[in-house]
Amino acid sequence: MSTQTVELDVLGMTCASCANTVERSLKRTAGVDSAHVNIATERATVSFDPQQVNIAGLVAKVRDAGYDAAMEKVLLPIGGMTCAACVRHVERALSRVNGVVDATVNLATERAAVQYLPHVTTVEALRQAVADAGYEVLQDKSADLVEDAPDLETLKMQGARRRMWIAWAFTGPIVVLMLLKMVFGVHWASMRMMELTLTALALPVLLWPGWPTFRSAWNAVRHGSANMDVLIALGTGASWLSGPLSLITPLASYGGVAAMIMAIHLTGRYIEASARGRASQAIRKLLQLGAKQATLLVDGQEYLVPLSQVRVGDLLLVRPGDKIPTDGLLEEGSSTVDESMATGESMPVTKSIGDNLIGGTINQGGLLHLRATRVGADTFLSQVIRMVEEAQGTRVPIQAFADRVTGVFVPAVIAIALLTAVLWLFAGGWLRGVLAAAQSVLPWVNPEASGLTLALAASISVLVVACPCALGLATPTALMVGSGIGAQNGILIRNGAAIQTLNGVQMVVFDKTGTLTVGRPQVTDVVTVEGEEREVLRLAAAAEQGSEHPLGQAVLREAQHRGIEVPAASGFEAIRGQGVLAEVEGATLRVGSRRLLTEAGIDLQPVEEELERLEGLARTTMVVAREGVVLGALAVADPIRPESARAIADLAQLGVQSAMLTGDNHQTAEAIAAQAGIDHVVAGVLPEGKVAEIRHLQEQFGSVAMVGDGINDAPALTQADVGIAIGTGTDIAIESADVTLLSGDLAGVVRAVRLGRATFRKIKQNLFWAFFYNVVMIPLAVFGLMHPALAELAMASSSISVVTNANLLRRSNIASSR
Repeated sequence: MSTQTVELDVLGMTCASCANTVERSLKRTAGVDSAHVNIATERATVSFDPQQVNIAGLVAKVRDAGYDAAMEKVLLPIGGMTCAACVRHVERALSRVNGVVDATVNLATERAAVQYLPHVTTVEALRQAVADAGYEVLQDKSADLVEDAPDLETLKMQGARRRMWIAWAFTGPIVVLMLLKMVFGVHWASMRMMELTLTALALPVLLWPGWPTFRSAWNAVRHGSANMDVLIALGTGASWLSGPLSLITPLASYGGVAAMIMAIHLTGRYIEASARGRASQAIRKLLQLGAKQATLLVDGQEYLVPLSQVRVGDLLLVRPGDKIPTDGLLEEGSSTVDESMATGESMPVTKSIGDNLIGGTINQGGLLHLRATRVGADTFLSQVIRMVEEAQGTRVPIQAFADRVTGVFVPAVIAIALLTAVLWLFAGGWLRGVLAAAQSVLPWVNPEASGLTLALAASISVLVVACPCALGLATPTALMVGSGIGAQNGILIRNGAAIQTLNGVQMVVFDKTGTLTVGRPQVTDVVTVEGEEREVLRLAAAAEQGSEHPLGQAVLREAQHRGIEVPAASGFEAIRGQGVLAEVEGATLRVGSRRLLTEAGIDLQPVEEELERLEGLARTTMVVAREGVVLGALAVADPIRPESARAIADLAQLGVQSAMLTGDNHQTAEAIAAQAGIDHVVAGVLPEGKVAEIRHLQEQFGSVAMVGDGINDAPALTQADVGIAIGTGTDIAIESADVTLLSGDLAGVVRAVRLGRATFRKIKQNLFWAFFYNVVMIPLAVFGLMHPALAELAMASSSISVVTNANLLRRSNIASSR
């Protein structure tokens, strides 16, 4: 057995038991000769047979054991790809590099997302592998995009447009001459001279604007693969050669048709590039949101500097109306900030000293002094862009079959074209009968043509009508548009699989605290026996000044919110689990539970009825008494978010059930669920029991999405079919779930489900059309029912329709969740 040895840096191990667990998991893997895990270096050394298991399989075994391997991820812009066959070829080349764990190439974005072991291979090795496959790794132009330089997609579109117009400059006269001959029977000079003229006009089309197609085809063949350009090159080359050959053989001339095929092909490429450019607008729009300059404050002096010169810890000045240059902490001033670019919410957010600010958001009011906390690639906006790019580079599970087809598509089409030629040459009699039957409907068919001519025409049609591009673009373009729309609406999708899962979600499970609810206690009710509400709240807040309990802090916040001046207190005493005592304005105040007051002999009859009502609503009550006399009571609760009930109702309209997961008792949980309209309640769950409950719901209802804060609920988010992390601005843990909602608004959950359904619907439509087109068109070409030029027109239309259909996602009502 020929073995290889690799070292994996294992993450998450804390003791020798962890090391033993990982080692056992690796040793049980088929193909592993030996495995040793060193807890001191946190590294696993594995010898294995690459014929039985690869590095990706070893990493999977580490993950199955509950740990992970340290890897790096890089996005490489790939040049030279033209179709899905190119994608498969580049992926295979990258996957063969020792140390590569996963390689995914996206035709729509023309990027390769590669996960690799940094101590085994390098980015330079990846570049070389791409070059050896006949393609190239381009320079990443992301930085230039911020400076408004033309992006790579725009430059490609301009080049495609130039080649298209050059091609039609020569093809136009060919079309005119052919129409004059076919429609009016008029031809210039002799028939032979006209065919020579058409063939001569076609040659510049192939050798000038069409040369990149031939170069791409040659590169593919030279490196042992075949792409769509190989089909076009074979089709146009054979068409053009028929012109000179028609002078010495009974073969009809298709020399002029060669130019038409190439011109239509280049036109399709231009329209496709334009549509793909529209599909990739999301990244460019996000990049343009960032500021280009910053006002730096040094010893009271202002300096206008490029954003690239700002460092962590710099003090920056932000004037009203300016973009906040980078993420930071507000040290001076207050204002309202438009954070719609980050959260998708249009309402401005009030900011005061100590608040976090997000780079790229807009200062609408006051003069602000900002201390930079994150710059460059570490900023919130950069993380969003990186996440969108990574999502666009992933695959949707439904795409797997299409990937297998595209791997053999072009060789299969070439084989079908050769078989078609053989059939027409040796069994053309009955095939001519098909043409004769179709002649009245399809005027371009000619059953009287020579067998060689019919064989050539049918073979060329097979080559140029086949469309691997439609298969290659079906999923990536829809995913590109969908993830871009999501980012613009405050929804970050981590991978394509989440899109497919969101489409089939049967139930959404919500964590209670901080998700369905606001996340911190608030005073909901003030009950008075004597005096006004403000007076009861004023005295209660005075007594709670020394308390660190969340309920006491809630009372103090409510008084401050109402602008109540809280008097000083003395003799503060906290009685654990009951409440507080304090001297306020010369009188003894008691604020706390029933038990605190009844043990002091205070009669609760004046507020008893209200206490029972409020407790029935799952609110915590505190009675306020002065010198043994009840003044009133306060109710404190973690209220549900204002939008919770509407979001649950919107999910119900989509046919999605809802459930709440909480550690609270059943009475409290049922009361909150009733307010929000939740279908199912799972109460009394300890943090370590959430995973088991999610698993139980999956068994009972099917596909389940879990909505939580993305940190405390991480195990449950992972167990769910799709995890949705909800948070606000820079507080969000972006890496913690499949989907991240940048706004705290639960309406984002509804938008995410709608986005998943709309995007997946487009993916299914595109895949169906791509398969349907090829299944129908290739047989028509085999039977000679497709004119070569019309075949190329149909092929170009197929790719364009797939990309255009994906762009129609922009018209969906994803954002209208209200």
